[in-house]
Amino acid sequence: MDCVFCKIISGEIPTEKVYEDEKVLAFKDNQPQAPIHVLVIPKEHISCANDIDSSNSDIIKYIFELIPKIANDLGIAEDGYRIINNCGDNAGQTVQHLHFHILGGKKLNVEFA
Repeated sequence: MDCVFCKIISGEIPTEKVYEDEKVLAFKDNQPQAPIHVLVIPKEHISCANDIDSSNSDIIKYIFELIPKIANDLGIAEDGYRIINNCGDNAGQTVQHLHFHILGGKKLNVEFA
């Protein structure tokens, strides 16, 4: 598989890890859009939100239970943070592996294009 996130999970591509366990990897985005910009990905390859179904939806619950803990560890939980998931080309998904952006560390723009 030629998925950059799968290569990060396998260790073929180095990254700055923020959190890791047997199900999930969280790492700093290499093109941050905020002072704190972390990606949270399931280790199981799921292409995008359209591919979430009853066989893999437990990982989404797990990720959303984990995100507040990661935000707390990053020091942004109290002031607030944004969680973003892009699904498909028109939404700006550039890597075809389900991932969630955690952005924080400053007051974020509330307007969306």
